Amino acid sequence: MYPIRIGRTQSDLCALFYLRGSGQIYNEAVPTPNSNSTIVILDFGAQYTQLIARRIREFNVFSVVIPCTASLNEVLSYKPAGVILSGGPSSVYDDDAPKADPAVLALGMPILGICYGMQFIAHHLGGKVEPAAKREYGNAMIDIVAQTKIFGGLPEQLDVWMSHGDSVVDMPPGFKLTAKTEHAPAGIADEKRKIWAVQFHPEVHHTPQGTELLHNFVFDICGAKADWTPEHFIQTTVEKIKQQVGSGHAICGLSGGVDSSVAAVLVQRAIGDRLTCIFVNNGVLRKDEFTKVQATMREKLGLKVVAVDASKRFLSQLGGITDPETKRKIIGREFITVFDDEAAKILAAEASDSEVAWLVQGTLYPDVIESSSVKGPSQTIKSHHNVGGLPENMKLKLIEPLRDLFKDEVRRIGRDLKMPDEILDRQPFPGPGLAVRIVGEITPDRVALLQEADEIVVTEIKRAGLYGKLWQSFAVLLPVKSVGVMGDQRTYAYTCAIRAVESEDGMTADWAPLPYEVLKTISSRIVNEIRGINRVVYDITSKPPGTIEWE
Repeated sequence: MYPIRIGRTQSDLCALFYLRGSGQIYNEAVPTPNSNSTIVILDFGAQYTQLIARRIREFNVFSVVIPCTASLNEVLSYKPAGVILSGGPSSVYDDDAPKADPAVLALGMPILGICYGMQFIAHHLGGKVEPAAKREYGNAMIDIVAQTKIFGGLPEQLDVWMSHGDSVVDMPPGFKLTAKTEHAPAGIADEKRKIWAVQFHPEVHHTPQGTELLHNFVFDICGAKADWTPEHFIQTTVEKIKQQVGSGHAICGLSGGVDSSVAAVLVQRAIGDRLTCIFVNNGVLRKDEFTKVQATMREKLGLKVVAVDASKRFLSQLGGITDPETKRKIIGREFITVFDDEAAKILAAEASDSEVAWLVQGTLYPDVIESSSVKGPSQTIKSHHNVGGLPENMKLKLIEPLRDLFKDEVRRIGRDLKMPDEILDRQPFPGPGLAVRIVGEITPDRVALLQEADEIVVTEIKRAGLYGKLWQSFAVLLPVKSVGVMGDQRTYAYTCAIRAVESEDGMTADWAPLPYEVLKTISSRIVNEIRGINRVVYDITSKPPGTIEWE
C-alpha cells in the first residue's frame, strides 16, 4: 500500500468582492477588521506568488495580490501595513522587465523583497544587478551575517530554496548585507527606510523556516493584527451583497460543486428568496448528475432551484470542435445565454417590476490566475469557462464572492455556514464538465463512454477510502484507438487515462501513487464493463509541467 498525503491546510481568509458587467471589472476590498492590517503583495510573475498570500492568510491576516504595475494609489487604497515584492522570471536590467512604481519604495512602510523583488529594490535604489557567476537553483545553505528583525529568532545558518540566475553585486546606498551563500548575497536591508530583502523563497515548503521569517515580517515589523476570520468574511460579504443587489433579484449558476454551492448559500443569506439557482444540464455532466444535484441542493441546502435541460443545445454547438480553448468559450457563452433566458422567465412568472440584474458564480482564485494575466506578467494557462470564456457583452452583472479564495478556504467558509460535509468534501469538478476530459471531438457516444468510466473510477476510489485524501480523481477519454484482444477476438477501441492528484489549492499538484490493487480493479472494470474502451493508462504527470485537467 502506497501512502496518500492529505493536501489541505487550515488557512484562514482574505477576499475581495468583485462585480463585473458589460466587459468591465470593478473591485472593492472588503473592509478588513483592522484598517492597517493588510499585506499587499505586488506580483512580478513568479510561480510562487500565490504561496506568499497563502502563508500570510494562514496567520489570519488579510492579504491581497495585485499586479506589479498597479498604481501607487491602488496600493495605498488597501491601507497596507506592509508591502511584499514577489519573485519573477525576468531580469531587472532587461528592457521589458516588469516594473513597479518606484515610489512604493519611498512610502516609509515596511517592504520585503523576495528574489526578483530584492533585485528590483537594489536596481532602483542605486545598486547593481548582474548575471550571477554561479546560478543558484534548489536547496542552499545561507549564513546570517547581520541580525535584523527579519531573521529574529532564527539560527545563524538556514536551509533555503533558491531559484535565480542574477545576483546583486553592488548594494544600494544605506543597505547592509544581512545574509549570504558561498557565491552571492542572500539578504540585504536598510532598516532606516524599513526595507528588507532576501534572495531565496521563504514561502515554499523547501525553506523549512520560511514561515517564521514571514511571521517576523508580518507581525514584528508590520505590526499586523491576526483578526481576519471566516466569521468576519461571511458578515462583510453578506452586507456587501445586500448593498449591491438592493431590492433586485439574482440568479446563481449552480453546478452542485463546492464553489457554486457556497456562493449560493452566501447570497441566499443576503437576499433570501430573491435568489434563484439555475442548474443546467450542458450534456457533459457526470452520470446521473442532473437528477442528484437537484435533490441535494433543494433538500440539503433549501435553495430555490430551476433545472434546465440544455444538453442538445450545448452538444450541437460543440459538435466538430477539437480546440480546448474554443470548447471553453462555447460553453461559457451558452451558459450565459441560458441564464439570460431563465432570468427573463423568472421576471415574467413573478410579474416583478424589478430586474434580474445579477448573476452569482462560484469563481475561485485559481480560475482567475489561469485564465488571464491579471497578476502582472504571468502567462495565460487556459481560459476557464466562467472567466476567460465569458462573452464580452453581458446583460447580467457578476457577483463572485469567492473570487480571491482558494478551494480549502472556501470549504472553511462552508463549514462556518453549517453546510453538510457531503457537499463540502466533494472533489472539484470543472465547470465545462466532461468536455475538458474528452480530448478531441465531443459526441454523445463519447460522453456516454466517459460517464461510465468516470463512475467506475469514483466508485473504486471511494471504496478504497481514498476519495477524501485526493484533490481530484477521474477518467479521461483519449482520441486514441488501439488493438486489443477479448474473447479471442480482435478489438479496436478507445484508450482511457486515469488521473489522480494531491494538492493544497489546485495551483500545483503531484500525481498520487495509487495502490496497485486499486488501479488493477479500476482497469479491469473499465475494459470488462464498457464496450468501446480496451486500454487503460495512468497519468503520472505533476503540475507543473502538466495541468490537472487534460484540456
